[in-house]
Formats: sequence, structure tokens, C-alpha cells
Amino acid sequence: MDVIFNCPKCEQELAVDSTGAGTQINCPSCGNLIFIPEPESVISRPGVDSDNRAPRMEAHPINPISSSAAAKVEMHLRVPVHSTTESLIGKPPIPLEVAAKETDKKIRTKTIRHTDCIEVGHDKFDEVITNFLAKVGEANIISINTLSYTYLDIGTQKLLTDFGVLIVYRA
Repeated sequence: MDVIFNCPKCEQELAVDSTGAGTQINCPSCGNLIFIPEPESVISRPGVDSDNRAPRMEAHPINPISSSAAAKVEMHLRVPVHSTTESLIGKPPIPLEVAAKETDKKIRTKTIRHTDCIEVGHDKFDEVITNFLAKVGEANIISINTLSYTYLDIGTQKLLTDFGVLIVYRA
């Protein structure tokens, strides 16, 4: 027969064999040290019990579903409640056609190639892009796309691969 009781701290429903009554265990949910209570005795009923002086222990009905492994794994967990709600799904950006119709500014593009940003051995690619984006303003930028391209180097007559950025913005 099982003793069924709730943890006094987290109110997790626990079921322990009656042989463990009176001992201490740690709650599997919150870790709080709890005492397993004694099984409740039931008042004897005249004409039903054979020995009227002995208290009768009430056993729970045997149910094949409740004694299955799946029923023993069941846990009563609480869902946390937060006072503020925050959406984890962001609103998708509006299509370019809609963006063009909503404003009187024209949509323009700017391509910045990495090779154009090298001056006397110094790579100024990041600085050039940062200055351009600051000039345009964050609210006017529609998209920033990276690109890779191949070109013929005049000095070495070899095909070289490089990268750049294509910026779509309103101006």
C-alpha cells in the first residue's frame, strides 16, 4: 500500500510505500527534507471488519494502469508565470516593393569592394563601410548583402577572388 502526500514546500505529490512511513527523504522536485507521514487509519465499520479493535488500513484499489511504469514516472510540475511577456519571434522585414511605396525617398544601392578600400598596405574596408552606414543612417538601410567576385589582376594577369558588400538603402 502506498502513502500519498504532498511536499510542504513545493506541493509535489509523492507516493511512497507504507514501509517507509516515519522516515525522512529529500523531495525529488525541490530537494527539501520531508518526513513521510504514517498511513491514515480508517474507523472500523461494524459488521464489515472481523476484528473491531484493530484499526484498518485503507488500501488504494489496484488498477493496472496506475501500477504501470508510465504512471509511476508521472510528475505534477508547475508552469512558471512571468509578470512580463516578451515575444521571441521578431516581426519580419517588409518586402522591398512595399518599402519603396511607403516613402518618398528612392531606393538606391551602393557596392563597396574590398580591393577599393586598400590604401598603401592598410585595409580600410571596415572603416569605409562604417562611415557609409553612419552617413546613410540606420533607419534608411533596407539590407546589407555580402558578395564574392572574381577579377583579372592587371599586374599579374591572374584571376583573383575578392569580396565586398552590397547595401540597399533609401536616399
